[in-house]
Amino acid sequence: MEPHCYDLCERHADRMTAPRGWDVVRLPVAPAVDAVAVAEDLEALANAVREATVPQVPPEPTGQGIEVTRRGHLRVLRSAPSDGGRV
Repeated sequence: MEPHCYDLCERHADRMTAPRGWDVVRLPVAPAVDAVAVAEDLEALANAVREATVPQVPPEPTGQGIEVTRRGHLRVLRSAPSDGGRV
């Protein structure tokens, strides 16, 4: 940003005068941004990032482990054989 620039509201920008020898450059005014549309765009972007960063792995199967040992309320489980329980 230029250190000698001013970002003024329309009312004050119209009344501003520059000292002798200075140039006033008036830039076009940008149209107002719809806050709802911006919020929807940000939410869509956040959802896209969330989907891209969350690993797409199936959930851990439950109820298919074989208890090996227990200590208090904790249990050590071994995966059940994938061939239907036959060893």
